[in-house]
Amino acid sequence: MMIATYLVYLALSLGITYWVGQTLHRNGRVFLVENFQGQEALADSINHLLLVGFYLVNLGFVALALRYGTKPTDLVGAFEFLSTKVGLVVVILGFMHFTNMRLLVRYRTSRLFKVLAETSESSDRLGGIGAEA
Repeated sequence: MMIATYLVYLALSLGITYWVGQTLHRNGRVFLVENFQGQEALADSINHLLLVGFYLVNLGFVALALRYGTKPTDLVGAFEFLSTKVGLVVVILGFMHFTNMRLLVRYRTSRLFKVLAETSESSDRLGGIGAEA
């Protein structure tokens, strides 16, 4: 019974993680391009890095959480076991999403972003020449 429960847990958790990651990657691009003031290459690069980090953290959590919890002995226990573990994965996914959104919005209003944006604008005006200065 435990092997089947673990397999269902892994299938659900990994499936949800993949779906959420792809949805955020696809639909988050518009937000990132806006957040980085039209710098599409930067937005795409950060979008990809966020996706990789998202997968690494969530896959690690799913793997670590596999071991913990009271092992079910019957079908009702198996459903409770699965709902607890999958529910925790979903809560972690949501928390990570809102944390990333908060950090990106915070970065947009930071002094560092303004300095980088000014550097990028001056580089564009010079045609990339002398941007090192």
